[in-house]
Amino acid sequence: MKFARGGRQEATVELTPLIDVVFLLLIFFMVSTTFIRETQLKIDLPEASGELQELEDDVIEITVDRFGEYAVNDRLLVNNELRTLIRALQEELALGDGNASRLIVTADANATHQAVVRAMDAAGRVGLTRISITTQQPSEE
Repeated sequence: MKFARGGRQEATVELTPLIDVVFLLLIFFMVSTTFIRETQLKIDLPEASGELQELEDDVIEITVDRFGEYAVNDRLLVNNELRTLIRALQEELALGDGNASRLIVTADANATHQAVVRAMDAAGRVGLTRISITTQQPSEE
């Protein structure tokens, strides 16, 4: 008995299922990824009695948390070194066309004195001389 041989067929790869899987993975990663990075530092302000002052438009704010980490205008810095803080202040001055005339230091009540002094030292080195420190009104007990 002689069987007839079938014709040779070319091997093909179907790309449609592969494209579907890659597309689904892309959608999954786009939905599950967080694009906004929160840079807010949680701080507990020291208390002081005083009068409320209006903020100017050309203000740079340094935030110091209880661990001595810095954020300049809500942008968290990579480390606590003085030169990093100076570089961040220089960048903010360059972004604002050099019009910033005032610095506000917002420090946690439990922040070390050294961290606040380092922030004020960095401000002095870049030429910011009008410095304010943020406080909150004492709570009525």
